[in-house]
Amino acid sequence: MTKIAKEKDVTQNENSAPNPPTSNPLGVEPVRRLLAKFAVPSIIAMLVSSLYNIVDQFFIGRSIGELGNAATNISFPLSISCIAISLLFGIGGASCFNISMGRKQPEKAVFYMGNAAAMLVGCGLGLCAITLLLLEPLLVFFGSPDNVLGYAKTYTGIVALGFPFLTLTTGGAHLIRADGRPQISMMCNLVGAVINIFLDALFIFGLNMGMAGAALATVIGQFISACMVVWFLSHCRTVALGRAHLIPQRSVVTRIMSLGAAPFSNQLAMMVVQIVMNKSLGYYGAISVYGEAIPLACAGIITKVNQVFMAFIIGISQGLQPITSFNYGAKQYDRVKSAYLSAATCGFGLAFIAFWLFQLAPRRLISIFGSGSEAYYRFAVNYFHIYLFCTFINFLQPISSNLFTSIGKPKRGVFLSLTRQIIFLLPLIVIFPLFVGIDGIMYAGPIADFLAGLAAILMVRKEFSREEYQKP
Repeated sequence: MTKIAKEKDVTQNENSAPNPPTSNPLGVEPVRRLLAKFAVPSIIAMLVSSLYNIVDQFFIGRSIGELGNAATNISFPLSISCIAISLLFGIGGASCFNISMGRKQPEKAVFYMGNAAAMLVGCGLGLCAITLLLLEPLLVFFGSPDNVLGYAKTYTGIVALGFPFLTLTTGGAHLIRADGRPQISMMCNLVGAVINIFLDALFIFGLNMGMAGAALATVIGQFISACMVVWFLSHCRTVALGRAHLIPQRSVVTRIMSLGAAPFSNQLAMMVVQIVMNKSLGYYGAISVYGEAIPLACAGIITKVNQVFMAFIIGISQGLQPITSFNYGAKQYDRVKSAYLSAATCGFGLAFIAFWLFQLAPRRLISIFGSGSEAYYRFAVNYFHIYLFCTFINFLQPISSNLFTSIGKPKRGVFLSLTRQIIFLLPLIVIFPLFVGIDGIMYAGPIADFLAGLAAILMVRKEFSREEYQKP
């Protein structure tokens, strides 16, 4: 039998009856213990990932000030694009891998892992090339004012060189986690972040390199992390990954993209909203008492502070993925439901804490990233209080969307991932400021959060009312 015949349509028979449950820990260990085992390293990895932006924001704010912070906010849509690619092939590949392993189909699983890794690198290179070729038009399109454009070009022009490393590191971490090594996945991100922090201090304060120093430190950290991911993917625990598995196959890539579409769509939605937000903040800020730069700088910082909270939530949802994927593939539906409910309970506890932190200590949080005028602090405090008011329900949408992706129902996952950003938030950002000015952008946030949370509740409730979940 030829190699092509062996590899033909590795996605067929995906719905065939699986073998009886195996001794794989994902199918037999207590669900809460598994969730802790996979979620804690995922949370740490996500926190570390958010540190890349937070650390740059901290050092740039301390050395350059409001214009530097505004520049990193202008560049942020490109970082979101990298994360979108990472989730498309990282979570998509990991979900396909775990479902196949749950069905005792390792010969299919290994192609999902290899093809996902190859696409991560290829798409990262493509995004890098597009960014460098169209750098200034992109930044202007993203909403950069004239007094911020120079800083943004310096920072983004260097950071773009690290896009292939960022996509491979972030997406590859999901593949390593799917292989049953969450601690290794965490370490790949942690090492790069620590290097970034050290080099940020050295390049910005020691060598006085400013925006270029912050960007260079980020790229070097990402390169080291990417090298670690390559090493550990080439030494998988559960399958033997070879060169043949890295050659993209249409059926394999299509299946990966279908299961990665929900988190990918969510990130693209975030990018679109970020661009519209930047333009709205600049326009309505210019005709307000704050001016253009203050709203852009404050919103950028607060978005990244909120990312720290979301790192916990997304880490939980990522830790949930291999558990629900494997057990859904093995038809152990009671474990799928139990794992989701445990993840949602943890998410609610964290969201409740974050809500009170954002409401009670906004000025202290914003002061971490440098000083500003009284107007700067006034806008930041209002933005915290209003825009993040519904933080207590923000955990539902990402965890629920990832549930549908992990059990092979990408259309529902995609729809749910779009509810907050595209269906609710984007129209409100456009409409509300027409009536109440820049404050309308702030009020759009909590309304969108509440409606997205409600949609998640209804969709998950309908899923768990299905007959298979009712069987003991």
